[in-house]
Amino acid sequence: MNQATRELTIRGLILGALITVIFTASNVYLGLKIGLTFASSIPATVISMAVLRALGGSTILENNLVQTQASAAGTLSCVFATIPGLVMIGFWSGFPFWQSFSITLLGGATGVLFTIPLRRALVTHSALPYPEGVACAEILRVASPEGNQQALNALIRGSAIAAALTFLSTGLRVIREGWSASFALGPSIFRLQGAYSLALVGTGYLVGLTGGLAMLGGVILGWGIAVPWLSATIPHPAGLDDASFATGLWVHKVRFMGAGTIAVAACWTVFSLLGPVTRGLREAFSQTHREALEETDRDLPPRVMNGLLCAIILGLGLLFSLFLWPVTGHDTLFMVMLALGLAACLFIGFLVASACGYMAGIIGSSSSPISGISIISVVALCMALLGLEALHLVPNAMTAHEQHIAIAYVLFVLTALTGSAAISNDNLQDLKTGQLVGASPWKQEIVLLIGCVVGALVIPPVLNVLYQAYGFVGTLPRPDMDPSRALAAPQPALMVDIAHGILLHNLDWTMILTGAAIGVALIAIDRLLKIRNLALPPLAVGMGIYLPADVSVTIAIGAIIGRLFDRVAHPQSHGDDSTGTMIASGFIVGESLVGVVIAVLSGMTGHGDILALPVSSALAGSLGACAFALCLVWFVRELRRASGPI
Repeated sequence: MNQATRELTIRGLILGALITVIFTASNVYLGLKIGLTFASSIPATVISMAVLRALGGSTILENNLVQTQASAAGTLSCVFATIPGLVMIGFWSGFPFWQSFSITLLGGATGVLFTIPLRRALVTHSALPYPEGVACAEILRVASPEGNQQALNALIRGSAIAAALTFLSTGLRVIREGWSASFALGPSIFRLQGAYSLALVGTGYLVGLTGGLAMLGGVILGWGIAVPWLSATIPHPAGLDDASFATGLWVHKVRFMGAGTIAVAACWTVFSLLGPVTRGLREAFSQTHREALEETDRDLPPRVMNGLLCAIILGLGLLFSLFLWPVTGHDTLFMVMLALGLAACLFIGFLVASACGYMAGIIGSSSSPISGISIISVVALCMALLGLEALHLVPNAMTAHEQHIAIAYVLFVLTALTGSAAISNDNLQDLKTGQLVGASPWKQEIVLLIGCVVGALVIPPVLNVLYQAYGFVGTLPRPDMDPSRALAAPQPALMVDIAHGILLHNLDWTMILTGAAIGVALIAIDRLLKIRNLALPPLAVGMGIYLPADVSVTIAIGAIIGRLFDRVAHPQSHGDDSTGTMIASGFIVGESLVGVVIAVLSGMTGHGDILALPVSSALAGSLGACAFALCLVWFVRELRRASGPI
C-alpha cells in the first residue's frame, strides 16, 4: 500500500474499536443519568491522531477512518433513550444480550444504508455547513505534515481556552455552566438563559447567521410567547418558584410544541429533498454510474447494498417474529404487527434519517434533537396502531395484556428507529469530513458498519451493569437498593408515558397540534422570504423551540460574532481555514475532550461531581460570567486581528 494513501488498515480498525468501548460506555451512562451525551467525532479524531502519530506512518485518510468508526459506535449509544423502557414497564427483567444486540445493530445498519443516497443529496449536492464535520476536517488537515502552522496554532489556542473553561465549570464546578434570569409581568413569567459553552459559540460561528437567528426565533416563540401565555393561563402551584414553574411548563408543554413543529418541518424537508434523494438512489444503485466516478465519490457497490438491504429486512423480520410470537398468541395480530414493524423501520426510518441528517447539517450532531425525533417516531407508531385498530386489523378493544405487548413492541421498534436516526445524524458529518479531506466514501461506509457491530456488542452489557448497579427511577432490580442513586433515565420514561397516553387515549394533543400549525406557518414564511433571497429554515426554528434555550441562545451568539467581526470569512457558513474557523473548531475540540474525560470519570466512579470544589453559587455565577465574557472578548480580538484593517 502506498504510504501516502494508507486508509483502511487493521491497526486503524483495532484502534477505532478500542475508542468505541470507552465512548459508548460513557455515553450510555451519561444518557441514563442526565439525558445528555457528548458528540464523539472530534474527540475520536484527536485521540486517533495522537495514537497513530506515535505508532508512525499515519495518514490523514487513516485518521479519518478511525474517527468515522469510533464516532459511529459512540453515537449508536443513543438507543439508551428507548430500550430501557422495556425494563421500566416490566416486559424485560434485564437486557437480554442477543435481542438487545440485534435490534441495536440492525437499527444502526439501516442508518448506514440510508446515509448512502442521503450523502449525495445532503453532502455532495448541498451547501449545508456541517459544523462538526468541517471542524474534524480542519483538525485532520492542520495536524498533517503538510498542515498550516498558523492555523494549527489557532486551533490549539481555541482548544486550550475551551478546555480550561469546561474543566472549571463541569469538572471543578468553581464557575457556573450558564446563566438564567426569570421575571414576571403580571401573571406571565419570562425566562432568559444562556450557556457558558465555547463549543456552542464555535458551532454558531460555523453554522452562520441564518441558522443561528432561526434558532433564536424558536427561543422567542417558546420562551417569549408560549411559556408566558401558559404561565398566565395555568394555575401556579403553591410553593413553586417562578423559575421552576416556567421550566416545568417548557418541559411538559412547550417541548411537545417544538416536536410538532419539527415533525411538520421534517416532512416538508424530506418532500423538498425528494428530487435529490431520488437521484441519489438511482446513482447509488447504478453500477455503470459508480464506475464512471472518481474514487473519492464512490459508495459501496450496488450488489453489496442490495445484499445489505435484504439481510437487514430478513434480520428485522426474524427478530420481530421472535419478539412477538411467544407473547401474542394471535395469528392476525402477529402478522399485522410484524408488517408494521418492518414498514416503520424502512419508511418512517428513512424519513427520520433524512430529517436528522438535515438537522446535523444545520447545527451539528451534538445539538441535534434526537429525542425530539424519537417523540415523533413513537407518536407515528402508536397512531399507526390506532389506525389498524380502527380498521379491525388488530383487536378493537385490546385487553390489558395486549396493550402491554403493544407498548413493549412499540418501544422495541422505536429502538431500531432511534439507532437509525442517530447513525444517520452522525454519519453524514463523518462523510462531510471525508469529502473535505479526499476520503473514499465506500471505505467510510465499511467502517461505519464495523462501528455499528462494535457498538452493538458493547451496549447490552453496559446497560445490564448500570441497571444492576443503580437501577432506574421507579424500577429497581433488588428491593435492598438505594432509590436515591437510581438513574433518572428521562428519555425512556418519556417514551413510555407517550406510548401509554396514545394507546390508552388520554394524551393531550394540544401542544403537538399547535406546534404542527406553527410549522405550516413557518414553511409559508420561508417560501415568501426566498422570493427576496432570504431564508428562515423551519426545521431550525423548531429546534430552537425544542432544545434548551441556553443551547440555542449561545449558538446564536456565535453566529452573530462571526457575522459582525470576521470580515474575511464566508458570509453564510464558515468552512475555510481562516483563523476564525480554526479557533471555533478548537472551541469544539477542547470542550469535547474535557467532556469525554469527565464522562469517563463519572462512569468509573458513579459520581458526576467527584472533582467538584466547595464554591458558593453566587461566586460561581460571577466567576462564570466574567470568564465567559473574557473568552468572547479574546475571540473577537483574534477575529479582528486576523481580518486586518477595514
